[in-house]
Amino acid sequence: MNREAHPPLNPANAPPRTLPWPDGPLVAQAGAVVRALQEAGHEAYFVGGAVRNWALGLPLKDIDIATSAPPEAVAALFDESRSVGAHFGVMLVHREAFTFEVATFRAEGSYVDHRRPGEVRYGSLGEDYVRRDFTVNAMYYDPVAARLIDPAGGQADLARRLLRAVGDPDRRFAEDALRLLRAVRFAVRYDLEIEPATAEALRAHAPTLREISLERIADELVRILTGPHPGRAMRLMDELGLWPGVIPEIEPMHGCQQPPNFHPEGDVFVHTALVLDHLALAWPGEPPAELALGALLHDVGKPPTFEEDGDRIRFPEHQRVGAEMADRIGRRLRLSNRLRETVVELVGDHMRFMDAPRMKRSTLRRFLGRPDFDLHLALHQADCLASHGNLDNYYFCIELRKKIAEEDRQAALLPPPLIGGRDLIALGLKPGPTFKKLLDAAREEQLEGKLHTREEALAWIKEQSAEGGARRAE
Repeated sequence: MNREAHPPLNPANAPPRTLPWPDGPLVAQAGAVVRALQEAGHEAYFVGGAVRNWALGLPLKDIDIATSAPPEAVAALFDESRSVGAHFGVMLVHREAFTFEVATFRAEGSYVDHRRPGEVRYGSLGEDYVRRDFTVNAMYYDPVAARLIDPAGGQADLARRLLRAVGDPDRRFAEDALRLLRAVRFAVRYDLEIEPATAEALRAHAPTLREISLERIADELVRILTGPHPGRAMRLMDELGLWPGVIPEIEPMHGCQQPPNFHPEGDVFVHTALVLDHLALAWPGEPPAELALGALLHDVGKPPTFEEDGDRIRFPEHQRVGAEMADRIGRRLRLSNRLRETVVELVGDHMRFMDAPRMKRSTLRRFLGRPDFDLHLALHQADCLASHGNLDNYYFCIELRKKIAEEDRQAALLPPPLIGGRDLIALGLKPGPTFKKLLDAAREEQLEGKLHTREEALAWIKEQSAEGGARRAE
């Protein structure tokens, strides 16, 4: 096995931490697992994201544990445990309402596919930390002795707001290309600058993204865009040359100019990053994947539809072209059907707000009453804030939704039909083409606010039938 040289392990190289670990059952139960392992003669520590978040004063969602105990020793100590990664020595230990991932220290050989090591064996803590991705994720904490073990210098990097690869950055990124995207996620989420040598290695290894599975890329991209500051993430991925290996259709956005009266902010790339910036205002909390991807791709159809006539710039049918491109991108990234279809709808319909004040009332009610309308509204708000800043149509739709909700007894934006086929049969009408057209016409009258009750609808049907209204409905 090729072993990377690493500095000697010296727990004393980490200055003492004054920030206490938070009280609560999660920390207490994780500490009990560590104590049980140590009392059985094994090393055991909290590791990774929990230690990083504690050092930053952030909430803990879960706690992973690293130990010298082999999986069979872990299984012998904890009745409620099971193996989930036998090859990598990973066990799940259940205590009370919590599940902890307990991993045996390990050393890894050369990676063969930018994803998996060709050889894995159990090792020491000194061998375990050098295989980790970034120094901020390579800190260990002993809750029994209340001491931090920081062989890679992660605490000092956090103090300097740096994201630095453990050891040789070229080797770290050659081992697993997904670390290129993880670097972006960590840098943006924790407000870190990427250390220069790490950034240089990132750029050099960017082409290797094409060699890993698209599902892994899509999963990491969604985590990046639904985290804080997705606009910064888009720009950082561009600076590091990562978009060609993720969504190459983003590249042509650079230099694709827009009409300055509508887009004084700049080209399509600048605009799109600003839209992502403004999601924080348009959507409370972290945006859902549909909205984040819809914002990223909403103008992807502009570069291929760009037309310039004198001083006039146009993008004819860019929303339709963009929807087709978003569909292809979603299929290529193997997004779920539901996620892909919602993103396609967001891209294809993002220009409909321009026509909202002129829509027929029935058409507008259908638009406002769609189940995912809040996503469309948020994208429209962010789109406007990132360009001309005019929110007239945004407020028009909000106010009309309120008005319709007040008018409808059950606050239903799209109320159920007042009558159905059985009602027409009861009136003596026979099913057929005219039958359906009468129902559709009655529904249109209802949505236009001209029919309000079942009785009014039945009376209208009788009148239309008597006067030959069915022909007019055709």
